Amino acid sequence: MSFDHRPFRLLALPALAAVLALAGCTPGDDEARVDPPPTPPAEVAKLCAALHEKLPDTVAGLARTTTRPASDLTAAWGGSAIVLRCGIPKPPEMADPEQEGVEVNGVRWLLEPVPDSAGGGFRFITGLRLAYTEVRVDKEHATDAGMLVGPSAAVAETVPEGVSSY
Repeated sequence: MSFDHRPFRLLALPALAAVLALAGCTPGDDEARVDPPPTPPAEVAKLCAALHEKLPDTVAGLARTTTRPASDLTAAWGGSAIVLRCGIPKPPEMADPEQEGVEVNGVRWLLEPVPDSAGGGFRFITGLRLAYTEVRVDKEHATDAGMLVGPSAAVAETVPEGVSSY
């Protein structure tokens, strides 16, 4: 995805909203296994720690879950229904100008459906921020297209706009 050169496309948003509206909402477990990304550079890790502190207690009606191993680079809600990882390396998908995306609260997210063979759901990755953040949403637990509102507000507050070299 090239955020610098192409207008942001919202064609996938109506389909996403329909799929998410049809998905069930069930509370998750009290703990989620979330592998942190490889250790990012110190400046990225600092931004991720600030983001971790500002993340909401609930996302799409799901309560925040303890992650194991504990890390400032990860967060989860509803067990593993919604999982966030901050400080991921730049995904190769960011270079694809045909990738779909959405913008929520001033934060741009690359949108990728996760194949059913890999559990299904959706993967969102921030763009034009100094730390790449990934949010994965399990199709069985997603509740609505508003799931990015809380995380987007936290990203907008803690991770400055720019192009990450990581």
